[in-house]
Amino acid sequence: MLHYATFVFLIVFSTLLVGANKIVVSPSGEYKTVKKAIETAQPGDTVWVENGTYPEYEITVDKPVTIIGEELAIIDAQKRGYIFNITADSVSIIGLTLNNVGVSFTKDYAAIHTHNVSNFWFEGITFNNPFFAFHIERSTNGTIKNNIINGNAVLEHDSGNGIHLWHSSNIEILSNKIFQMRDGIYFEFVKHSKVIGNESKRNVRYGLHFMFSNDDEYKNNVFENNGAGVAVMFSKKIFMRNNTFQLNWGSASYGLLLKEIYDADIRENEFVQNTIGINAEGSNRVSLEKNNFMNNGWAIKFLGGCYGNKFIENNFMHNSFDVSYHGNINGNLFDKNYWSEYVGYDLDKDGIGDVPFRPVKLFSYVVNQTPETIVLLRSLFVDLINFSEKVSPVFTPDNLRDNHPLMRPVK
Repeated sequence: MLHYATFVFLIVFSTLLVGANKIVVSPSGEYKTVKKAIETAQPGDTVWVENGTYPEYEITVDKPVTIIGEELAIIDAQKRGYIFNITADSVSIIGLTLNNVGVSFTKDYAAIHTHNVSNFWFEGITFNNPFFAFHIERSTNGTIKNNIINGNAVLEHDSGNGIHLWHSSNIEILSNKIFQMRDGIYFEFVKHSKVIGNESKRNVRYGLHFMFSNDDEYKNNVFENNGAGVAVMFSKKIFMRNNTFQLNWGSASYGLLLKEIYDADIRENEFVQNTIGINAEGSNRVSLEKNNFMNNGWAIKFLGGCYGNKFIENNFMHNSFDVSYHGNINGNLFDKNYWSEYVGYDLDKDGIGDVPFRPVKLFSYVVNQTPETIVLLRSLFVDLINFSEKVSPVFTPDNLRDNHPLMRPVK
């Protein structure tokens, strides 16, 4: 991976090679504001912002330039509006600190806003107290990388999102850290894009929230301690691998919500200590393989309309309920999973239990109907009704079972 300082050096060096200008902004120099430097710059120039605090807002970038900030170069909007409004292709912003974006109930003020542009690069930027940090509209072929977004959101209605994309494609969101926004990352009508290596924590609503977005990839991200976890809705052909969903607790919280999702591939993820690991409704043909579900209230909760989903070689360990299911007809496959509550035997020593495992407990039905009964979870009465249902299924789907339960966890 290219080091940040090396990347800045290459940008400046390549600028000099092609004969472009370097315009320096400093508190005591010829150009005392970033806005004035950009107005003066020619296409291809570099605007170099020296250390200092610049009280500026509503800076329009209407030409392809590179804006680079030194380590202590700060632009402070003083809560008066947006900071950068980008209307040109091939704009790069690197290394600045952007503070105090304006708050509005009618406008989506952002530290960096793009509309109908392409080939942008935003890296190494620190945001403090943004309304929106990035607001990307109808834009393509961009990279948002190694940025730190520090929000102070408390309520949904008066806060914005960290990285917000709308009607965009071919965007890479890489190795960003996002804290205490409304949604950490938000996608709507976004396709062919990647979210890789990000941390999204302590956000008021969702760590990641995307809707009507197809053919996207999410890998190696951490979504932790968010209001309602991660929501994936009304989308298809989603690939999610090696993400961590953890510590998303609350009466309406979950690690991952799947609502109206089709033809997705979810593998090698960690679902740890969530109220619900995966909450699924109206989702079909989803493949879940080699995921870990550990110490959740519910590992998997089906709310209805879920068919053709495959759960293969997952680990279900020490969850209060492994699977919760509405209805008595099962259209999903569970095969070769490891279940910590499985007490069967393996006489032929092939690593597969000789007795099928039924992951749905009768008591989960009772709790779905009457949530207050959860206080009885560890009682002898609950053990008895669960055992009776296992011996003679009446309320749970007869074919919802793992016929080849594994004796050891999947590595």
